[in-house]
Amino acid sequence: MKHITYQNRFSWILISLLMGICFVGNAKKVAKPNIIFYLADDQDIYDYGCYGNDYIKTPAVDRLAGEGMVFENAFTAQSICAPSRSQLYTGNYPLKNGCFINHFRTKPDIKSVTTYLGDLGYEVILAGKSHVQPASVYNWDLEWHSVEGRGPRKDIPLDSIQAYFKNSKKPFCMFITSYYPHAEYFDEPSKPADSIQFYPFNEDKKTDPAVLKRISGYYRSVEEDNIHLAQVLQYVDEELDDNTLFIYSADHGVSGKFTVYDRGLNVPFVARWPKVIKAGSRTNALIHYTDVVPTFIEMAGGKAIRDVDGKSFLPVLKDESAEIHEYVYGVQTNQGILAASVFPARMIRSKKYKYIRNFNSVEVLDQNFGDNTYVNAFLSIGANKHKNMPYEELYDIEKDPFEQNNLAQNASYDAIKQKLVVELKRWMKEQGDILTGEPGYMPLIWTQKFLLDHPRSNLSVHDSLVNTLKKEDYLILDY
Repeated sequence: MKHITYQNRFSWILISLLMGICFVGNAKKVAKPNIIFYLADDQDIYDYGCYGNDYIKTPAVDRLAGEGMVFENAFTAQSICAPSRSQLYTGNYPLKNGCFINHFRTKPDIKSVTTYLGDLGYEVILAGKSHVQPASVYNWDLEWHSVEGRGPRKDIPLDSIQAYFKNSKKPFCMFITSYYPHAEYFDEPSKPADSIQFYPFNEDKKTDPAVLKRISGYYRSVEEDNIHLAQVLQYVDEELDDNTLFIYSADHGVSGKFTVYDRGLNVPFVARWPKVIKAGSRTNALIHYTDVVPTFIEMAGGKAIRDVDGKSFLPVLKDESAEIHEYVYGVQTNQGILAASVFPARMIRSKKYKYIRNFNSVEVLDQNFGDNTYVNAFLSIGANKHKNMPYEELYDIEKDPFEQNNLAQNASYDAIKQKLVVELKRWMKEQGDILTGEPGYMPLIWTQKFLLDHPRSNLSVHDSLVNTLKKEDYLILDY
């Protein structure tokens, strides 16, 4: 055996130490980040300090904004609970994944984040409100239900979240899904109108006592959600390292619920990832809930998935000037809800322009009629419930962010409108939309829980129309 001198021994030790340092450095470099997505429920993008409302208290979200990046143009495709969440978890728009009706299910052959990240070595957890199905698609590794709290809604399971952070042994993706500030709101004394932020779409309600009372309770519910968020952030800071992406959002706006207006679809979106995201940054990049899964896949070291609609916005997290989309899209379906009616709409939006087509507008109602008298009656009810809604809407969002001035009939915008119409029809076809893109076919959709001819607390039906529809009168989505 060759004799090893003291000098040689020292050299080997030095080399070993250097190799160890390199190994540790590489290990840190390739370590997979933990991912936390905190989702509030039914909160307008306008109602945060970091988005310009000085009357509402959102210190936890504002703290995230100061430590991370605020997105001005983040969108969901549908301002209803289940459809919004289904696209967030699958990377596919509601029409493609199947859940474009509230309280409905995703197609069973669709994959979700549980599969995509599970295959990349992640544990995927849901903590709080679910509202998505079936379990075969949303197969969470762990799922903790919300717990009773002091307010009108259930609380997120803080104890389980803290314990998991403390004991986690592998990379994880956790969706923390709050029931707040969704109604029912806290029973609060009414605030004076000059201590509430009003907007062009609700300015005329300033003197309505019921509105002042409701908004006051809503503000208090927003504050409660911030208390829970602050506690989660404390656990993150105590138990996890800097290689943790934390995203805060709300599933859709409450003021535009069930619509395709920005006050329903433009969602708050704030991301913090120390050493990656520049603190205090803001971006105008168009992103969409369908982009969340592709982003997480890229972060986890996976390859882009062809079968999803979204794109990774990881470039935006690293550089707020990056761009990934020219357009985002939206869906409105007023069937499958308590106050059900037949009034579907689709929208396409760039940074500057937005086009909406209301397919059962009174302007085109006659073209939607068929031979069934009862079906025609419910088509008429849907159209007349929204009798002031035109067939086409076009807005210059940069000049008119609250969509007050419809330019669809302004001839000087015809070229812009036609370009958006062509692109919208292309997207609808790609999505396998149940609508053709033109008036003339207007299906009633079978949703057993909320049928059109069954009266209930939120829906009055004339006696002559109660129980007049047969199952074969509906389009049955058999999945």
